Amino acid sequence: MQPNVLIYHANQCDPKKCTGIRLSRMKHATILKTMKEIPHRSVVLNPVSEIAFSKVDREALLHSGLVALDCSWKQAEDIFANSKYGIQRALPYLLAANPINTYKPIKLSTAEAIAAALYIVGFQEYARDVMSVFKWGPSFLILNQELLDAYFNCTSSTEVVAVQKEIMDSQTR
Repeated sequence: MQPNVLIYHANQCDPKKCTGIRLSRMKHATILKTMKEIPHRSVVLNPVSEIAFSKVDREALLHSGLVALDCSWKQAEDIFANSKYGIQRALPYLLAANPINTYKPIKLSTAEAIAAALYIVGFQEYARDVMSVFKWGPSFLILNQELLDAYFNCTSSTEVVAVQKEIMDSQTR
């Protein structure tokens, strides 16, 4: 059984470059027009959440869906700060591979965020399918393979945060 992938689309980007719209066109996700459409117990990827996304979120994700918030990074603070629907979770440290933010930490495209979440909770093949829609997509999984595997092996949000801290500490040495 694959999780239902939903995308709240804020209409702030170029539709031709929007990874969320492309995933919807390829039948990998459903677009939501308003935040009120976000299912009550779904897992919402929100980089300003204080709780890290982990395997613990798998059941909620399977039951009520995975939601990505698709908006411009320039206006993201307002969108993410006002997101109160669903179970809010932040993805751990990862590097973007998309053409706009290549190698920038945390500034993932909607597709990258969805694929990372799917990978971490055990849907690695589905994550590969999602990223195969983009020329640069497989590069995201290759670039972050070690990190994604480390997060996949964690059993709790606290463990994910500890692994993330180790990774970030090792990069500052």
